[in-house]
Order: sequence, then structure tokens, then C-alpha cells
Amino acid sequence: MTPKRQAVCPNADPNRGRFARHNAAFPAGGTMTGILDAVVIGAGSAGLGVSYFLKQQGCAHQVLERSRVGETWRTQRWDSFLLNSPNIRSLLPGDSFAGPDPWGASTQQQFVTYLESYVERHRLPVITETPVEKLSRDDEAFLMATPRGAFRARNVVIASGSLNCPKRPPWAAELPPTIRQLDSSTYRNAAELEQGAVLVVGSGQSGGQITEDLVLAGRSVFLATSRAGRLVRHYRGGDIFHWMTLSGFLDMPRQEFVLPSGKLPARGLLGATHTISLQSLSAEGVVLVGRFLGVENGSLVFGDDLDEHIRFADESSANVKRFIDAYIGRAGLNAPPAEDDPAEIIAPRLPNPPIRSLELATSGITSVIWCTGFRGDFRWIKIPDSIDGSGQPIHQDGIGLVPGLYFSGLDFASTRKSGIIVGVAEEAARLTGHLAKI
Repeated sequence: MTPKRQAVCPNADPNRGRFARHNAAFPAGGTMTGILDAVVIGAGSAGLGVSYFLKQQGCAHQVLERSRVGETWRTQRWDSFLLNSPNIRSLLPGDSFAGPDPWGASTQQQFVTYLESYVERHRLPVITETPVEKLSRDDEAFLMATPRGAFRARNVVIASGSLNCPKRPPWAAELPPTIRQLDSSTYRNAAELEQGAVLVVGSGQSGGQITEDLVLAGRSVFLATSRAGRLVRHYRGGDIFHWMTLSGFLDMPRQEFVLPSGKLPARGLLGATHTISLQSLSAEGVVLVGRFLGVENGSLVFGDDLDEHIRFADESSANVKRFIDAYIGRAGLNAPPAEDDPAEIIAPRLPNPPIRSLELATSGITSVIWCTGFRGDFRWIKIPDSIDGSGQPIHQDGIGLVPGLYFSGLDFASTRKSGIIVGVAEEAARLTGHLAKI
């Protein structure tokens, strides 16, 4: 049965439904009295952006965080990780940049500190250490069961992310137990790995950056490439994020870049401070191979598609630059002419003959790092018509099929910038605007 709807937020008392941020306000086993206008699940960048606009609109709401503010940023990044978006493009709504290095890159800890300060400065109603174990609904409201009691709300914005559960191919189970397997979210640094060579699987954003981290630490690295795009870090006198934002490249609707199979492409390889390419990695000593196809008779087997992967990455970079060039021309901007990027023009150093298989016994490989993507874990949502057969949200541009249910921070939810920091403000404003009107 569809619950009766009533207008919320526009004329709401900003203090109505507000509760103390401290967990002591919610004794274990207790139940919150009253119904909030909204509950936001997740206190990462997406959830905090939504909370900011809900507060601006006077919506009585609460943000429930399973652990700490910015937990994914704290626990799913390697030690040398830097944000790909520059400082000036890594701000949440209501903030402006006043620091000394607008186009620099923040560390994960710097960004976590920023998120924590954002909560304090904007006085957002965040309750930490409060995982939502089950989301259901009755005829009146959504119900959220947590270890600290139950919450009820007319609207729910799920901002727990769609990139928190690593995916591995089926043949990962075929590797012998002597090979240590990690995901990109659990890799920290080269020193923590066993002595020996490392196989990195996947040449998208994480795969390329982790590969560089390993080879700079002096490790012997094999990179099993994939059909992933690539970007230059700087172009025509500006940071690539600057140009992609101004030109509208990041505003491209999801329908225009979804693959023929219906799947979405992986984020392309982008270095946080400089361009990384497959050819530049090979020049640093990385051994490039084709797609990892599995294990046969004690050997790792790779596809005959390495050249195609290099070509695809180069073409994707060229396409983005052409898009930016066209924008500069239309806008009549006096931008410097394009210059060759050393990482793009360096000649690749490829195995000759190409490597199609590696015997595990003689390869020296002792660790495999899977950089093969993520998916969201939404098993705790127990509402019909909210999750599809593959366990992923049913939505249109973040608006769920079930009235009052929203999803924020999903990768590529509506445009290229959905799911990244630069897209938080626009998405949060749109979702909360919709929420306030229904």
C-alpha cells in the first residue's frame, strides 16, 4: 500500500525533530518518537551535501553513519592516495576555497578532516556509529532499524555509495593459496606485501595509480590491462578538471555514454598530480600484458588485446581534448596552445614476444591486487520495487521508484559527474528540491 503523502520541509520549524548528535541521546534498544521529514543514510560527501540542503530548507532530518564521518575515505584508500579532483573542485555546498593551493591535490586524511569540519561548521545533525541494519516501511513512514533504536521518516536518502563492495572475476578462486590476493580497497603500500612480483589486474583509475605506487617502491609489477579510458592531468594551461567542468563534459547525460551492453564504463585512468599512461608505466619498468583470462594448468592466461587497450586509452584522451578544444573555440577563450604530454608521447616498452601466459611456479608473482571494480551493498533495504534483480537501486537520476526514496552518490547516476565530489552540490540540490515538493 502506498502511504499518504503530505508536503514537508518548506514551512517546517528547523528545530522540529532535531536530536542531539551524541549517541547517548539514543539508548540501545530504544525507539525514536515522532516522524522526521527525512533521514540520510551515510555521512560521506554525498550524504553531507544532502544534509546541508535539507537544513537550508528547514527539513527536520538526521544523518545516520555506520561508523565515522567519511569512513570509506578512511578505510578504502592506499597510503599515498591523493584526490583526483583538485582542492578547488573538492568542496561541498556552501563552502568556498580560500587556501594557498587551489589546484593541488589533497590526501585522504586531509579530505576526511575537511568532512569533519564541514559537519561542525554547518552544524549538521550527524549520528556516528549507527549502522542501518534494515530499511522497511509501513503505511505511514519509512522505518530504519539500528543498534541504537528505530528511526521513522517520511523520506529517506540513501547515500551509502555504490562503490563499497569490491568485485573479483570468478577465476580468482582458482589461484593457489600461496598467492596473496587483495582488492584495491585493502591495498595500503608495497612494504606490506610479500617479497616477489605483483600482478595488478585492471588498468583503470585505481589500477594505474597502484601500479605506479608499486613500481616507484622498487617492486616488479605485471599489469593486466583492460579497456579503460585515460585523461591527461593538465591541458592548454589548465587542470583537466577545470576544463571538463567549464566545457560541460562532466554534464553529459548517462544515456550518452552507457555501453551497448547496458553497462557503465569504468572511470578512466587519471593521475592525481601528473598524467599516467600505459606507455609511461611501461617506461618505468611495468610489464604490460592483456586482459587476465584465468588460470590454466598452473599458468596465468592473458588475452591478445594489449595493443587495443593502449590504443583505446590514447583515443579516449584525444576525444576529451577535442571536446575541450571545441569549447575553447566556441567561448572565444585565449587559452595557450596544446602541448605534448611526456606521458603520452613516450614510446611503450612492450614484451617481445607478447606474454600470453605466465607459469605461476616460475613467474615470481606472490601477490595479486584486484582493481576490477566495485558494487554497492543494498541487501539491508527490504522494500519492494526499490532494488533490482542484481541487488542494485531502481531509480531515475537518483529518484527511486518508491515515493520518498532517494539515492545520492551513485556512480554515473545521471551524468558523468554523478558519484564524484564535483557533482555533489548539484545532485544534492536537485534531490532535496524534489523531496521538498512531494
